[in-house]
Amino acid sequence: MAPESLNPSASHSFLLRLSYPNRIGMLAKVVRALSENGGDLGAMDIVSVHSGQMIREIAVNARSAEHAKRLQEEVAKLPEVTVLAVSDRVFQLHQGGKIQVENKVPLSNRDTLSMAYTPGVARVCEAIAARPELVYELTIKSNSVAVVSDGSAVLGLGDIGPAAAMPVMEGKAMLFREFGRIHAYPICLAARGIDEIVDTVARIAVGFGGINLEDISAPRCFDIEQKLQDRLDIPVFHDDQHGTAIVVLAALINSARLLGRDLQSQRYVILGAGAAGVAVAKMLLKVGCRRIIVCDRRGIIHPARSDLTPIKAWLAGHTNPDAVSGTVGDAMKGADVFIGVSSGGRISAEDVQGMAEPRTVFALANPTPELMPEEAAQYAYIVATGRSDYPNQINNVLAFPGIFQGALSVRASRITEGMKLAAAEAIASCIPPSEAAPEYIIPSVFNREVAGRVASAVALAAEKDRVARMERDRIEPTPLP
Repeated sequence: MAPESLNPSASHSFLLRLSYPNRIGMLAKVVRALSENGGDLGAMDIVSVHSGQMIREIAVNARSAEHAKRLQEEVAKLPEVTVLAVSDRVFQLHQGGKIQVENKVPLSNRDTLSMAYTPGVARVCEAIAARPELVYELTIKSNSVAVVSDGSAVLGLGDIGPAAAMPVMEGKAMLFREFGRIHAYPICLAARGIDEIVDTVARIAVGFGGINLEDISAPRCFDIEQKLQDRLDIPVFHDDQHGTAIVVLAALINSARLLGRDLQSQRYVILGAGAAGVAVAKMLLKVGCRRIIVCDRRGIIHPARSDLTPIKAWLAGHTNPDAVSGTVGDAMKGADVFIGVSSGGRISAEDVQGMAEPRTVFALANPTPELMPEEAAQYAYIVATGRSDYPNQINNVLAFPGIFQGALSVRASRITEGMKLAAAEAIASCIPPSEAAPEYIIPSVFNREVAGRVASAVALAAEKDRVARMERDRIEPTPLP
């Protein structure tokens, strides 16, 4: 059983529909049973009152699925209280999917129909056929992204397949639209071969201004991204790699400033050598950090290991300068920063205690961190997590909407290392030095300034790196409907 958060949250919320005698004190009994067992109560709505019976719905936040079940059982034990129904609010939100396509132009008369479709549309098609670059001006391509996954590495759930990955990809499309004003489409592929995926995505790419790869397992994800970028002239971005690394770097910039340290002087331990771990290591190397140790399930990655994949062999050759060996606990002794991008429960509070003070712990596995934040906080000065119910959430939504908005605004052909570094610095800059605090080293995902700052910095970097095909002031952002 996964460890529970101390805080109930909407991610485990449910509606209880109850029937009980309509008399004073009955509701108080229900409220007491829920609150004394750790439930967080929300709206309490009367459904009906009939023949002396009250039917009421109560919204409850729990700490986990197991906690939600316990709360329901406690209410069911109450005399004269009948549980009529239990509805999972998360599942209710997903009914029928979370996104939809709407027309930008209302089809209210024959004139509009004849312009939007036949016969008028034929002239637009001919114009694009004569000048292919007009596809950016005359179709949705200029502001659209494909969110592509094969479902092989979804969240902390692992290989659950393309159909089960759809809710995550729909959620990603929501975030693109809400924070980046970009139209995004979930595309889940029933394909596993590297070349099969590359060929499929390349064939459908004509309708998109960019490709966001998502939840594709390592090491396949590295080859898929590289082959697609070599083949296409639009940005290809594997968010599990680069989005994570960008936001981690932004948080590290602010945490180092808060501690009065240089990024380069700190000693880092990264747990996880998959997509995110490799990208974080590469990003740290790009900014001049050298004291980096990467660990996988078998411990510290070092050159003498005989079980290394090509990407882990690369890590062994570019990190761990002292070629130390041992467990992740051994690596953490004396380290300044721990960055976990692996799975839940992989380190202990004692491991954190062995780090150098003041300690910085980024336990980012989701939904269950490598160490629960309240346990890490016993010894760590700065704690970050991937969860939304704790401070310092390292969330990729701080990066990818602005990155694609900036790249699309100048019709960039690719996303360069300079654009990624510019994005990290822009995110970090959203917190003024005077406001930084141990529980505030990264802006909120609802900070509406973030995407705009990132987009501007990325567009400028694209021009500097000579991958921009249009000046920023010639492109107007697509307004929300």
